[in-house]
Amino acid sequence: MYQRSLFDIVMETGQSIGKLIKEMESEDELFASTLTLRAVEAQLLIMAHTMGNFTPSLHSALMEVDWNGWAVLHDKLRNGIQPRQDEIWYAVRALVPQTMQMLQDVRRKNPVWFEVSY
Repeated sequence: MYQRSLFDIVMETGQSIGKLIKEMESEDELFASTLTLRAVEAQLLIMAHTMGNFTPSLHSALMEVDWNGWAVLHDKLRNGIQPRQDEIWYAVRALVPQTMQMLQDVRRKNPVWFEVSY
């Protein structure tokens, strides 16, 4: 149940990020829109923090995820470190979609890990 909760949080925040940037055509457009950027950063912080709580088995199953990239992003967002434009753009264009796809693949291969049992 714990891993299912983590999965749901990552997928929901990733989908929110996708919706926020869907209409944007460039990096400049994202960084020119203060409100959208703040919303994206808030979702990225939730996602990065959640991934930091993955269980060892889930972490091991996602060996191809750029864990260092997530850690750097998490640190910069959590501590308000600037500049972070490169990290944000990398996250929305690569880290988020890659991580969501890999997590879906792990869930498909190991459905029992994500069961909700009471």
